[in-house]
Amino acid sequence: MVKYTLRRLIQAVPTLFGITILSYMLMYFAPGGPVAALTFGPNVPQYEKERQAAKLGLNDPLPIQYLRWLLGDDWMRWDSDGDGVSDGSFLLPLDANGDGEPEPPGDRYGIIRGDFGRSFFYRRPVQSMIGDRVAATLELGATSLILGMALGVPIGILAAVRKSGWFDNVTRIFAVIFNAIPVFWLGLILILVFGSLLQLLPMGGRCDSRILVGGCPPLWGRIDYLILPTFVLATGWIAVISRYMRASMLDVMSQDYMRTAHSKGLASRVVWFKHGARNAAIPLATFLGPAITGLLSGAAITETIFSWPGLGRFAVEAVTAQDYPVVMAVVIIGAVATILGYVLSDILYAVIDPRIRFD
Repeated sequence: MVKYTLRRLIQAVPTLFGITILSYMLMYFAPGGPVAALTFGPNVPQYEKERQAAKLGLNDPLPIQYLRWLLGDDWMRWDSDGDGVSDGSFLLPLDANGDGEPEPPGDRYGIIRGDFGRSFFYRRPVQSMIGDRVAATLELGATSLILGMALGVPIGILAAVRKSGWFDNVTRIFAVIFNAIPVFWLGLILILVFGSLLQLLPMGGRCDSRILVGGCPPLWGRIDYLILPTFVLATGWIAVISRYMRASMLDVMSQDYMRTAHSKGLASRVVWFKHGARNAAIPLATFLGPAITGLLSGAAITETIFSWPGLGRFAVEAVTAQDYPVVMAVVIIGAVATILGYVLSDILYAVIDPRIRFD
């Protein structure tokens, strides 16, 4: 298993580089550009736009810009006499002032080393801003996924056991409803009913901002803020997991070992949940791996509706504000999470089914 995992991770490296090239090309040819985002306004003089373009290195050829974004610029120039001014360059020097003079050795490290630059809007390092929001996204996503698994798996098993009964029909109807209802509509209805009319739950946010000192309190001190967004996200998981589990369980129940377990006098509950559930859960590994790592990408719509300070809402705001460093960082994080998700799916296959061996 270890050798297989390492081999898959090594094979994912070219895929990741391909994603970085495609992402940078899409951002490069997008309408507007970083200069327009930084110098928006009719009264900005042309020389200021040219200065910003030179500072960002946008006057260099496209391959040089990509390498600087990927690998940084500290390796591209050298300072042989230690006077703080580069004496030469491996590629092209970054002319930050637009005066044609070489600049001091660079301090950008590139996305490979975790440096996504500074936000155009917040004027802060992107990696620190993402770090502040990852915990909130993982908190919401993990809670909804755990709730979806805890309810979806037993519902699917019982629906298969009681095929064509009232429980099976009712759960099928609710699964269709939860899949058909738009997330934004369900969230707004819950806010209107439980937040505005009944005033039982907060209408948004992660904690009470009026008493916020030094960050939000522990989870058990603000559980009421988590109920509505968790329910909105969990409904989709419950619907999908229960349908997957039902279809897989129906196939498992026709196997010989299930009939043998019943003939030995084992309780039906033991046969269903111990012997059948594990094999029926194998198809869940197909999307469970990407779902787990996909928690990092966040649920943009839900976080926006409930004003949840997570990564998804942060990405939406960055796209709206044309904050290119933040958008590129979110794209790369999502790509890495997707690649790791598929590797995790293969690992889950072997964990769930001991007959599967990769080494």
